Amino acid sequence: MPVELLKVSAEAPELSTLRYAAEFITRGRVVGIPTDTFYGLAADPFNLAAVERIYRVKGRPETRALPILVNSIERSVLMARDLPENFMILAKKFWPGALTLLVEAATRMPLKITANTGRVALRWPNSKVACALIDLLDSPITGTSANISGSPACSSAEQLAQQMGDRLPLILDAGDTGALLPSTIVELRGEQWRILREGTVTEADIRAALGK
Repeated sequence: MPVELLKVSAEAPELSTLRYAAEFITRGRVVGIPTDTFYGLAADPFNLAAVERIYRVKGRPETRALPILVNSIERSVLMARDLPENFMILAKKFWPGALTLLVEAATRMPLKITANTGRVALRWPNSKVACALIDLLDSPITGTSANISGSPACSSAEQLAQQMGDRLPLILDAGDTGALLPSTIVELRGEQWRILREGTVTEADIRAALGK
């Protein structure tokens, strides 16, 4: 069946639309949603069948962890353990926004979502649609980029429908995000940090925030 494109307001997402999308996620399906960078694939990270479905629709190697979207620092703390001081510094400085922090996963996090690494990638996006969905579900959602592995990321629902339309049941269409760069990924291990992918937030921004 062709994918369903459903319009949603980026600034004031309609509750009925969000509930409709949430029903898909609750049933273990994968939904395309807008974020503050590119469109992402939203699913329940605690549903192993849904996680498996993401890897399958993306053609993504299962050796790569899936990012998790949260809508508060407090919620992110529940997903992680042994958080270093740098985590709170960077989260308070750049969240909500385009910074993903890779840290030790809490024991409640399924190993599959961490690609068997025991580490989890967390982000609080500056996206009313994503954050409202998390609120409605009362749970974090996956936030991996909505594209076939190795293909360009999608800044619009139309691009996503062309690339993955036969692999998804639903895409929430909030127009073009205008994104040119993905989120920056920073790995934290104790007081050590390194940038795994430089995106919207630059290395200079990170150094300035940490006083390095």
